[in-house]
Amino acid sequence: MINTLPYRLGVGLVIINDQKKIFTGRRLDSTKAWQMPQGGIDDNEIPLEAAYREMFEETGIEKCKVALLKQSKIWYRYDLPKEIQGKFWGGKFRGQSQKWFLFRFNGSDKDINIHTKYQEFSDWMWSKKTDMLNTIVPFKKSLYQSVLKDFDLDFKN
Repeated sequence: MINTLPYRLGVGLVIINDQKKIFTGRRLDSTKAWQMPQGGIDDNEIPLEAAYREMFEETGIEKCKVALLKQSKIWYRYDLPKEIQGKFWGGKFRGQSQKWFLFRFNGSDKDINIHTKYQEFSDWMWSKKTDMLNTIVPFKKSLYQSVLKDFDLDFKN
């Protein structure tokens, strides 16, 4: 039955600092799961607008503090594991289909505020690529690897 459900449209954000470290947040609903910012696309919203909105809602980072470097040419998909599928989005979706964006962060750490109205993270850090991939929930790992490769973020750290 799950395989017949649609994918929820969303965006994902790779935000890197000047040291090529990646913004990652620890999910509010988990002590172990970290991820890059992401979220759904609202009705009549274009993906880039959704990316800036999600960035501000989840990190407090304003549009003027980043530079858009790239966006994915394709939409990446992931399926939620069957055991948690019913816990997200009212069980209406099998997973997400996401457009990804790469941003360079030009601000300072004081420009980041995860304690927003729509808080999703309990903590955040700048991560090396390998560290970030080791803390990601397993069902998103191959997607993250593909996105980083797509954005030529194969730096060795």
